[in-house]
Amino acid sequence: LKENIKIEEIIFEVRGKQVILSSDVAKLYKTETRIINQTIKRNIMREFPETFCFQLTPEEVINLRSQIVTSSLKEN
Repeated sequence: LKENIKIEEIIFEVRGKQVILSSDVAKLYKTETRIINQTIKRNIMREFPETFCFQLTPEEVINLRSQIVTSSLKEN
């Protein structure tokens, strides 16, 4: 992520919820995506309830990619 990134630029809508991808969370915390994913798996019951954290389906990934492309086009 750019230093001056606006959080609104990395929030997408999935299942009617606003989400931030784990890869973007990792960039915000200056760590690797795998570290974020490991932390979630280790603490899934305690700190990351299903309403807070979920895995995307293949169809959602495709739809999200189109949101990202559309979002990127708006920035230009």
